[in-house]
Amino acid sequence: MSFTNLSFRHVARRCRRNLGAGSTALATVLAIIVGVEAQSTPPSADPAMMRQVHQAVSLAEHGDAQQAMTIAQQLLARDPKFVPALKLKAMLLENSGQNTQAAAAYEDTLNLAPNDPDLLLKTGIYKLTSGDVAQAIKLLQHCTKANPTDSDAYYYLAQAYHLNSQDDLALAAIRQNLKLDPRNPSVWQKYGELLCSTGDCAGGLRWLVKAQQADATLPRLDYDIAVANFQLMDLPAAAEHATRAVQAHPDDLKALRLLATANVKLAHWNEGDTAFNNLLAFKPDDIEALLGAGQCEVELKNYTSAVEKLQSALRLDPTRLLAHFYLSRAYAAMGRDNDAQHEASLHQLMMEQATFVRSTANEQRENAIKPQAQKMLAEQKEDAALHLYQENFKGSTATLADAYVFLGKLYLFSGKTEDGLRCLHKALKIQPNVRGAHTYEGILALKENDLGRAESEFQAELANDPSYQLAIAEMGEVRYHQERWADAADLLSKSKTTTPELLYMLCDSYFRLGKIADANLNAEVTAAYARNKPAVMQGLLELLRRNGQSDLAKRLGS
Repeated sequence: MSFTNLSFRHVARRCRRNLGAGSTALATVLAIIVGVEAQSTPPSADPAMMRQVHQAVSLAEHGDAQQAMTIAQQLLARDPKFVPALKLKAMLLENSGQNTQAAAAYEDTLNLAPNDPDLLLKTGIYKLTSGDVAQAIKLLQHCTKANPTDSDAYYYLAQAYHLNSQDDLALAAIRQNLKLDPRNPSVWQKYGELLCSTGDCAGGLRWLVKAQQADATLPRLDYDIAVANFQLMDLPAAAEHATRAVQAHPDDLKALRLLATANVKLAHWNEGDTAFNNLLAFKPDDIEALLGAGQCEVELKNYTSAVEKLQSALRLDPTRLLAHFYLSRAYAAMGRDNDAQHEASLHQLMMEQATFVRSTANEQRENAIKPQAQKMLAEQKEDAALHLYQENFKGSTATLADAYVFLGKLYLFSGKTEDGLRCLHKALKIQPNVRGAHTYEGILALKENDLGRAESEFQAELANDPSYQLAIAEMGEVRYHQERWADAADLLSKSKTTTPELLYMLCDSYFRLGKIADANLNAEVTAAYARNKPAVMQGLLELLRRNGQSDLAKRLGS
C-alpha cells in the first residue's frame, strides 16, 4: 500500500490493545496529513506551502525525517498556525519517540482545528494512555459526534469508559464499533473482554475464541481467554492459556499471577511455585506472591524456604492471616512445636477478629459519601447532606434517624459539638432505638473525661443492641479508665476490635491481671494493626519493656 493511500484509521488500528506503546510505522503515522488535508486546510492556503508539506511527507517516507522536520519548522516560521505543518511536526516527534512533546503538539493543533476528527482521536488516545480518562472520554465523544462512522473512536471510547468503571457505556460503544467494523478480530477481542468484565464470561469467551481463530497473533489474547476460563472455573484451560501468555511475554506480571493462582487452585504446587518465584524476580516485595510461594513450598515440603517467604510477607503486612496459618504448618513439620502453636494462636485470634460480623455494616456505603457530605455541612447545607444520605441508602433499611446519626457523627468529628449533639438528639427523638446515637454521644463524653456520662450512654446503646461492637469496645475503654481491669479485658476482647488504641488497652489490662501469655499474644496483634501509627507502636513497646518483655519489644520494634 502506498503512503498517500493510507488513512489515519490504520494508525489507530495498529495501536489497539497496545495503548502504552511507542510510535507506529512512519508511513502509517504521517498519512493523517494527506488523508485529512481537505478538512483542515483553509481554501486560501498557499499552494506552494502545501507542495512543501507533500515534499516533507515524501522525505519522511524515504527515511529523511530530519529534513522533513526542517521543512515543517520553515513552514511554521512563515505561519505558526498552519495546521498541516503542525500535524507534520507532531507526527515526526511521535515517530522519533518524543511522545510527551508529540502529545502536546497534537493538543495544540487541536486547539486550532477543534472539530478535526483525526486530531480528536489522536489526542483522545494520548489522554487515555496518560491516565487522563475523563478528558479522553470528552474528546472521543466529540470525535464520534464529528464523525459518527468513526469505528476507531468508538473502540477507544469503550476502553476509556471501561477504565472509568462505566461498563454499560463501554459495552454500548464497543457494540457500535462492532456494527461499523464487523469483521475486525481486535474488536471481537475487546467485546469479549468487556463482556467478561460485566459478568458475562461465557458470552465473552465465545467472542475471544472467535477472535483467536481469526488472528491468533492479537496481543494479550491468551491472557484474556485465561481470565474468562478462570472466572468460569475451567482451571485447566485457564492455566493452559496463561502459560501461553507468559511464554509470549515472560515479563507480563498479570499473566504470571494468573498462571500461579490457577496452578495453586489445581494443587499443581511445582508450577505454582515457579510462577510465583518468577513474579518475585520482578517484584521482590509482592505480598501476594510471597504468600503464594510460601504456601506452595509448604506443600512441597521446602519448609525453610517457606518460612523465609512467609516471614517476609509478614514484615510487609503483619495482618496477613494466611501467613500465620502456613507458618504454623511449616514450623510443625520442622518440629518447632512452640513456634507452631504460637502462630496457630495468632491465626485463630486474628481470624476471630476478621470474621466477626461488624455492627457497622453500612460503613462502606457511608464512607463513599462522607467527603461530599462533609463539604455540604461545611457549607451549611444540612438538608442537602440528609438528602444525599437518603439517596445513597435508598432501598435499604436505613431510616431518617440513621441519616441524622450520620450527620451528628460528622459534626462531632469536625469539632462542631453543638450541631453534632442536636442531630444525635433529633435521631433519638425520631427513633429511640436508632443505632449509634448513644454511642457517639458517649465517645464525646469520653473525650471530655466524663466517664459517668460516657458509661450511661454506652449502657443505653447496649440496652437497645447488646451485640453492637463499637459500644462494647467503648464500654471496655470506660472500664479501663476506671481501672476495672478484668471487666475492661473481657469487654475489649469480646468486641473483637482491631482499633490499635483499644488493643493497647487490652494488652495493658492483661498485664495488670497477670495474664502474660494473653498480653503478649495481643501485643503482636496490636503491633500488626498499629504499624502505621508510630505513637501507639511506641507506647506498646514501652508497655512491653515495663512488664519485662524486652525480647518481644525488640522483635516487634524491628
